[in-house]
Amino acid sequence: MKAPNRNLFAVREFLKDYLDLKKDKTNELETVESIRRGVEFKGANLWILIFAIFMASLGLNVNSTAVIIGAMLISPLMGPIMGIGLSVGLNDFELMKRSLKSLLITTAFSVATATFFFLISPFDQAQSELLARTSPTIYDVLIALFGGLAGVVAISTKEKGNVIAGVAIATALMPPLCTAGFGLATGNLVYFLGAFYLYFINCVFISLATFIGVRVMHFQRKEFVDKSRERTVHRSIVFIVLVTMCPAVYLTFNIIRSSLFERSAYKFITEQLSFDNTQILDKQIIHKGDSAEIKVILVGEDVPAASIALARHKLADYKLNRTRLTVMQGMNNAPVDMSSIRAMVMEDFYKSSEERLKEQQQKIASLETSLATYRAFDALGQKIIPELKVLYPSVKTLSISHTIETRVDSMRTDTITLAVMKFAKRPKEAEKTKISEWLKARVGAKRLRLIAE
Repeated sequence: MKAPNRNLFAVREFLKDYLDLKKDKTNELETVESIRRGVEFKGANLWILIFAIFMASLGLNVNSTAVIIGAMLISPLMGPIMGIGLSVGLNDFELMKRSLKSLLITTAFSVATATFFFLISPFDQAQSELLARTSPTIYDVLIALFGGLAGVVAISTKEKGNVIAGVAIATALMPPLCTAGFGLATGNLVYFLGAFYLYFINCVFISLATFIGVRVMHFQRKEFVDKSRERTVHRSIVFIVLVTMCPAVYLTFNIIRSSLFERSAYKFITEQLSFDNTQILDKQIIHKGDSAEIKVILVGEDVPAASIALARHKLADYKLNRTRLTVMQGMNNAPVDMSSIRAMVMEDFYKSSEERLKEQQQKIASLETSLATYRAFDALGQKIIPELKVLYPSVKTLSISHTIETRVDSMRTDTITLAVMKFAKRPKEAEKTKISEWLKARVGAKRLRLIAE
């Protein structure tokens, strides 16, 4: 029993040595003070945020990812959100009040700035970058959580690096606020609620990650001389956390449920609604509360009703028991969403174009490699000719090439360097071998065949 215990101890020590956060941990007071400073939003900080919102809104308006990333790098939005997580971890009610106040102010200014921009902007069409910020998924939750953990670990270490900037980009706090402003400016409540929903989820999970990091790294919690005051503060913090977290937990649960439903629905469509000589023209997956429906439009040969009934029967195998399956065949059975069809055609065109482009790029790369090889041999031949004149004066011409040799009996191929040399006087075998070895070393070839003329 001693060996397993010794192995377990060795593994524990190894993990402790490599995963210990205390090694790089900076002064705790410096970390807390750094987050506290980031909480305040007055003067320059607020103006930077306003200009960053203008930049991000412009980037979303013209569909420029580079401009959006630049705006996120400038934005100081992370400060109040991390301040909330820190205040909960340290049991600091005053810091929580300041952080919440700053978060509300920054959110209000951000949405107001974005709304103003989109009201005066001549472009009112929703681009793909805007649409991407209106429907949060489980991935947004996970990105916010892990990004927040990376942020709090980075800010508590001596070498902070560029992690905070990376977290600001990954969690994408600004684009949802700009999209919310776009929703208000265009009167689209769905855009506003969806974008604000994403922003709220990001804020909650970054704060949660900060709280977890503060507790794991054992930051010193605030002590109160008056114990009754401490109990009051603790209850107030717990109440605020519950009020904030309960909607977030409920919304996150719905996100997870929707994500699982969509994954199962797409798998069902791929596996059960793929028929010979029939193509899926359009598909819609609707999941709102307890209402769930899969709509599919098929073109081509009509699929028998028995096959559709069998597919409908298999919904339960994909945990889609209460889902209604609607299959429409042909173009005359029901109104067709032409925008969806155009999107699918463009998607197929883009995919096929992308595949062709990759194939062409591979061919070009292969041809460039071959051309570079020929050029290299040509240049090398020109380079060694002066040496040949001195070492072997009887040489009249030299030709070096890279070729593939195929064995007739086994069809086995091999790469070989071929050197063809013309002599004024045919060399003896010993001299020919010597020249061959010199060429092999000079050219850097593994296999070289010398043909003497």
